Amino acid sequence: MAGLKVKYIGPDLVALTSGKVYDVISVEKGWYRIMTELEEDYLFPPEAFEIVEDTKKSIQ
Repeated sequence: MAGLKVKYIGPDLVALTSGKVYDVISVEKGWYRIMTELEEDYLFPPEAFEIVEDTKKSIQ
């Protein structure tokens, strides 16, 4: 899912940092697969993020 970047808007966690922008590896059943601070990928609900860049939807 190249081109989708999201900012985590929840509280700081061990695996995620509030305000940090993460690359979305894939979207599975509406959830974002993200490489965490623990260097492991997990699924997270989209409500915990805001999209900051989505080049797949960009029209030039």
